[in-house]
Formats: sequence, C-alpha cells, structure tokens
Amino acid sequence: MIVKTKKYKLESGTYIKLALKSVLKQQWWVSLIVLALCAGYFWIPNIWWFIGTGIALVLYILFWLIQFVGVTQLEQTKMLFEKLSYEINSQQVLIKLNSKQGMPIKWDQIKRGSIGKNYILLTVNKAQLIHLPFKIFNSDNERKFVESILKRKGLVS
Repeated sequence: MIVKTKKYKLESGTYIKLALKSVLKQQWWVSLIVLALCAGYFWIPNIWWFIGTGIALVLYILFWLIQFVGVTQLEQTKMLFEKLSYEINSQQVLIKLNSKQGMPIKWDQIKRGSIGKNYILLTVNKAQLIHLPFKIFNSDNERKFVESILKRKGLVS
C-alpha cells in the first residue's frame, strides 16, 4: 500500500519549535549537569551556583535556537519549507516537490519517529525533520498504516 498525502508547507516557526523540543528531549542528560552544578550550593553555599547555572542553561538553549533559526535561512534547506507532498510505503518515504521532482528517504536513514497529539514527526538528523500533520492524510486508515510502519521499523514504541 502507498499512502499519498496532500501538499503541506512546514512553517519555520513550527520547525523551530519541533526541532528544539526534539533536541532537548534527545539531550536529557544536560538536565543532570544542571542539577549537579546547582548541587554545588551544598558544598559552598552561594546563590551564584544557581545564577551561573541559569545563565549557562539559557546560553545552551539559545545556541540550539540560533542553529535552528539559521537552518530556516539557508539556501540548501529552502526545500524543507516549500509545499511538499509525500508518498509513504514500507520501503521509503518519497518527498515530492511536484509530480516529476522528488527525493526518496529510506527508512534506515530515519533515526527516530514520534507520534504527537496531531502529527507524526520523523527525525532524519538533528536539523532535518519530516513533519506530517494528521490533516494531510486522506483518511484515518492511511494515518494508522503509517503508524504501523513506524512501529514495525522500531522507530516508535
């Protein structure tokens, strides 16, 4: 079965939000470093442990935010933010710019997938995401078929 979606344009704000959320979830261990630095207060009681850690955390988040805003401005990634349609089957995800131009992505190139409240997110790498809102699927069965492919490929649990 091949699932053909409606055309969809990923907005840059949505991309930035999803990419930042994905990286922060992927790098959860940073929160342990924050807690360890704040625990320095018990060694030398001083409010600067919290202030310094807070500044470092803000700079860390700002670093990733700048990276993802930069991706939206690059010429090489302009294709991610154009109106695209997708053809999804058990072998690959075909990203189609029009009926003649497209780019296949094999399932083994996709690092992880997640199913949100109203979207499916496929992560190729930290900067390249495939956002599939449920509204672009023609039927509920097609969406469930894509979810079953993701589960079968081990991309979601």
